[in-house]
Parts: sequence; structure tokens; C-alpha cells
Amino acid sequence: MDFVSKCPEVGIWTEQVKRSLITLKALTYMPTGGIVAAATTSLPEQLGGPRNWDYRYCWLRDATLTLLAFMKLGYYDEAAAWRNWLLRAVAGSPQQMQIMYGVAGERNLMEWEATWLEGYRSSRPVRIGNAAAEQFQLDVYGEVADAMTQALKGGLPPHPRGKTLNSALIQFLSRVWREPDEGIWEVRGNRQHFTYSKVMAWVAFDRGAWMAMEAGDAEAAQELRAAADEIHREVCEKAYDENIGSFVQAYGSKTLDASLLHIGLVGFLPEDDPRYLGTVAAIEKRLMRNGLVLRYETAEVDDGLPPGEGAFLACSFWLVDALTLIGRQEDAKTLFERLLRLCNDVGLLSEEYDPHQETMLGNFPQAFSHVGLINSALNLARWNGPADERSAES
Repeated sequence: MDFVSKCPEVGIWTEQVKRSLITLKALTYMPTGGIVAAATTSLPEQLGGPRNWDYRYCWLRDATLTLLAFMKLGYYDEAAAWRNWLLRAVAGSPQQMQIMYGVAGERNLMEWEATWLEGYRSSRPVRIGNAAAEQFQLDVYGEVADAMTQALKGGLPPHPRGKTLNSALIQFLSRVWREPDEGIWEVRGNRQHFTYSKVMAWVAFDRGAWMAMEAGDAEAAQELRAAADEIHREVCEKAYDENIGSFVQAYGSKTLDASLLHIGLVGFLPEDDPRYLGTVAAIEKRLMRNGLVLRYETAEVDDGLPPGEGAFLACSFWLVDALTLIGRQEDAKTLFERLLRLCNDVGLLSEEYDPHQETMLGNFPQAFSHVGLINSALNLARWNGPADERSAES
């Protein structure tokens, strides 16, 4: 009770926010501050299918939104512990940085299959470890840079390694941002030039420019801004489809992807830019199923696995945030209330939800779903929520 008693009022959603805070606390490894994505492995994203992963690890991608959720609610000790875990985990050269680690910073997450286990409702394979740890995912560098920026903006004291790490990340990104990667969804098909990955590379340079200005280094800020502008031009040229009226998942693709909602949420484009408004509208039209949002159109993407999965709950929360950002508060509130009704009897959410069979899918409880719930509640209840924080000009 002491932990949740300091949670401020978050409109009519205070109790749900408190429950999500307790969930994040329960998923935290106290000696290091690391927060696992979920407490389970191999709960399927499609019943009977092979999309079964081990989520008992800490993803760098969750860094900024988790940090903002804690700081916006006044939980600075938890925010600092998470930030400190992040900086310890990524110690070393940026080219050796992984997208995920063990709770104590373990790097060896070798994936293998427990072939003697039937799996949840006959969903095989049951996997231990996660081979995605070996993937190249460009977006995580932007997440780390943004987390450090938001920590400073939010009032956390500078970390001794922060400036050195940020400089190393920027130097590494300068060499690799033009390369294809496996992307936010950790596809096990061919590498592509994923739009979200490039946008987050822009975030790294954009936030780096802000930090350089704060440090009084105008020359470095100008160089970083020039790099950010170059990425911005390329993305707008190669990732926007005039015929669809929307950004697409990857350069040359016709596929939509819910991660494109972040184009406005991280400030890559203003919320009233017609290209962003068109992207939100296209995602609503093509990725929504029974009022919930899919990650992407799995039947149209070579991700190395058979198509089919549930609606990804974090993506639905992203749409709540995007609708709030563009001024459609009532639509955002309607979707948010729909998501809250999916919580089980003790207020927990999984990774995904099957709107047809009305059942939770994926690993459980899912930290990213609960982070999404907190941030969406803050965005709806306050004028200056996490969406405003990240989308504001640096």
C-alpha cells in the first residue's frame, strides 16, 4: 500500500493506473532495477501456432515509455533504477549492444526448444531463451538516446556514463543508420529498411542535438541536427506512399504498421501534418479488428512465420495516444475504455487479445501493455502527458 499511496490522481482511471504500477513493480528485479517484459515464456500469439517466445528478459525498446510512466507519476526512485539498469546493461561498445538482456544484464540468451513439452493448448514449440537478442534493430539506439534525454528533462540527476554513452551511440549510428535491420517486430525474415527504425534513428540525432545544446556545444548540435535532417528527408521521400496517403512499413512497401503511429508521438512530424493524419486514418481503416489494433498485416509480410495473431494491445494504446495528440479525445477515450474492459478480474493484461474468441493471447502479464495503459491514462487525463513530452520540439 505504501508504494501505490503516493500515486497521484489520474482522472477516473486512477485505480487502473495503480494496478498497472503494482504489475510493473512485480515484474522488476529489485537488485538491478531491470523490468522483464513478462513473467512467462511461450504463451502463444495464436492458439496452436508457432509464434511463441520467451519474454522473461528486459527489452531496451521499453526504456523511454517505462521511464516516462514512472516519472510522470512521481516514482523517481523506480525511474532512476530502470535508467541505471539500462546504462549498466549497454556498457561497452555500441556495436556490441543487444536489444534485450537478462535481469542482471546477462547477454547470453541462447534460444532452444523444450521438445518434450506440449505447450499451452498444444501451441508448440516451447522456447527457452530468445534468438532475437542477436538481431540488429536500429530503433533501440533511438530509444536509449530518448530515455537519457527524457531522464534529464524529467529532473533525474545526470548519470556519470550518460554523456560518454550518448557520444558513442551517435558515432556508431552515423555509420549504420543507412543499413537495413530486423525492425521493431523482430522479424525472422530478410532485413529491410523499416520506417520506424529510421524514425528512431532520427530520434537519436534529434535528442543528441538537444543534449549538445544543453551542454553548450553549439557546433556539435549543428552537426547532429544536420544528420537528423538528412534522415528526415529520406524517410519522407522513401517511406510515404502518395496513393495510400500514409507512411508504410518499409521503403517500397505497401504494408501498414502500427509502429508508424510514433511518427507523431516522437515529434518526427507535427500532429497536424496531413501525412501523419493520413497515416492514423489508414491504420484505423486497415489494421483495426473489432476495435483493436494489429501490429501489421502478417499475411503480407515475410516475417519468417505463418500469418495470423491477435491484436497487439500496446499498439491499441498507441492509437489512443495518437488520437489524443491529434485532438480526437472522445474517440481516444472510447478506445481506452474498450481496452480497460479487457483486463481480467485482477486488472491484468496480456500481450495480445483475440477479439473473435474473446481471449487473451501471448505472454502474461505483459509489462508493455501496462506501460501503455499508464501513459494513455496520463495523456487523456492531463494536458502534459508522455505523448506531449516526446512530441514537443527539442
